[in-house]
Amino acid sequence: MVAASKNQTRRSRQNKEFGRVIPCNTLRYSNIGKWLYLGWKDMKRAPLITFAYGLLFAAIPWFITYLVSLTGQHLVILPALVCFVMLGPVLAAGLYDVSWELEKGHRPSFRHSAKAISRNSFNEWAFALLLLVIMIFWLRIASLIHALYPPYIDENFESLMPFLTVGTLAGVAFTGLVFFITAFTQPTLMERRVDLATAVMTSVNAVKSNFSVMIVWAAVILGAVLLGFASLFVGFVFLMPLIGFASWHAYIDTISVKKERHYE
Repeated sequence: MVAASKNQTRRSRQNKEFGRVIPCNTLRYSNIGKWLYLGWKDMKRAPLITFAYGLLFAAIPWFITYLVSLTGQHLVILPALVCFVMLGPVLAAGLYDVSWELEKGHRPSFRHSAKAISRNSFNEWAFALLLLVIMIFWLRIASLIHALYPPYIDENFESLMPFLTVGTLAGVAFTGLVFFITAFTQPTLMERRVDLATAVMTSVNAVKSNFSVMIVWAAVILGAVLLGFASLFVGFVFLMPLIGFASWHAYIDTISVKKERHYE
């Protein structure tokens, strides 16, 4: 009894430490279908807010592409769009808030969701800054790859293949890193109001502990992003809110809580 009490006290103290890891649950592949289904239900329950955020997610990459096209440097469009993917977790905060409000039985509003990032403002902005630093580093790498590409080679697919291959591999590496540290960071910061180190370490641990399932989930997200690009960003109006809502339900299923929660 004394030993159990000491262990409980030790765990209680650890829970208050900076940069602790919140335990995670074991996932199954079937969970992914459940997340998408619940995300679809959230879209139907909040159609106007869903459409508003969908337009935002479609407008941002279109605007990035437009600005880059004005420079005539078409080869940097893809790196610029990778930046949009990296910042996606921050942009999805409002969607997480909508799902959270629906879970609590509240009526969500765009105004309330827009304030989602302010609930744990210091750590939320620190998270945004972290992604910004990674994005800047990625742009420097992309610029280096572009600078090393011979300017005298014709811009046809065969000539561009080595450049596109190297750029794609670098982009995959960076987006993989971002997925590890952001998969559950944003919703953890919102709901738990923990420090950034705790949220990031919790996300990394959850992805590592459920690696195969999370790889499939990452592939689903990547597929949605590629479909959005292929549709000239129109598909983002539907796909990004779906992924955003589903990501909240992924967080609910993955990160352990003291009291079991049900949201169907």
